[in-house]
Amino acid sequence: MEMRAVAYDHPDARRLVAEVQQEYVRRYGDIDVTPVDPADFSPPRGLFVVAYVDGAAVACGGWRAHDGDEEDFVDGDAELKRMYVVAAARGRGLARAVLAELERTALAAGRRRLVLETGTRQPEAIALYTSSGYAPSANFGVYKTEPESRCFAKSLLGPAVGSDAGDPGVAATGLAAG
Repeated sequence: MEMRAVAYDHPDARRLVAEVQQEYVRRYGDIDVTPVDPADFSPPRGLFVVAYVDGAAVACGGWRAHDGDEEDFVDGDAELKRMYVVAAARGRGLARAVLAELERTALAAGRRRLVLETGTRQPEAIALYTSSGYAPSANFGVYKTEPESRCFAKSLLGPAVGSDAGDPGVAATGLAAG
């Protein structure tokens, strides 16, 4: 497997994002309407990666910086978006590898916490995130009040101090999707 940082609007990234949007349609009846600007995933305040196996783009994910001047975020936050693995490549650890790379690069860029939103109809995403140290956190974003929305957070600096993982002011330990 080879992982490459690419622009969010790179042809391989666009194809994988379109596929994950169709997965949302299949599971929830509509695409993810969270506003996304491709520039949000440009270094140093973001990154988008595509994983390739035998030259084929098979997985993707990205992070974009957020800070405390934005509702529901604290300084040093990065939001995971568009984690996806094509059906034919699932079960090989690619999502976990993409997630690890996103965590590594977000920390290297000075981000202190990763946050994400997923939904109850994505149990495999919830399992990935929780098994990777993500903990439930306060809901945020477009789906903040949706009953099927689930948000998670993980401190990139080590174990959390305090006990309220739902408080955006407390670094939470946690897990992947978006």
